[in-house]
Amino acid sequence: MSSVYISRTNQKLNFARLHLDQLKGARESVGWSKHALVESFNESVLFHLACAYGSLLREIAEVYRAEPASIDSLEQLEVALSAQGVETPEVRELKQLLAAEGWLSAMLGAYNACWSAEDRVQAQSASHASLSEIHVIQVNPDHNEEGAVIEQLEQWLDGFRELVDRLRASMKEW
Repeated sequence: MSSVYISRTNQKLNFARLHLDQLKGARESVGWSKHALVESFNESVLFHLACAYGSLLREIAEVYRAEPASIDSLEQLEVALSAQGVETPEVRELKQLLAAEGWLSAMLGAYNACWSAEDRVQAQSASHASLSEIHVIQVNPDHNEEGAVIEQLEQWLDGFRELVDRLRASMKEW
């Protein structure tokens, strides 16, 4: 297996762990920017997990001799492998995790929620109207569930590490 994508996946998982540790520290903060720090680290953990997912897809593509640079989604990976007449257990497992509304689906959904925004008209009608043109939807707007959010992120990171280890073990056999 190529060390480039393995290293990138490992790096992103390490960054997610580092930001998760910072998130825990920010939660204990008493400064005026506590909630901004918590939101920032929450989103950065999700960003690194999503990047690790993308890197893992490219890792799989490279093992099966597909063009990794052209892979940005599971669907693209599946098409590239099908074009070679290859069906892999790794793709099947990833499809199951996404279809079953499991942790991987929830993690990617949380990451995608970071990109959601409302226009100014909708934002002004809310009780927390913003003067900016775009009001970003906060993943955890009332900050009441920060402990649960951190626990969820830890579960996703641990689940992702286990998934990577399992998939790499099966790819070594190939």
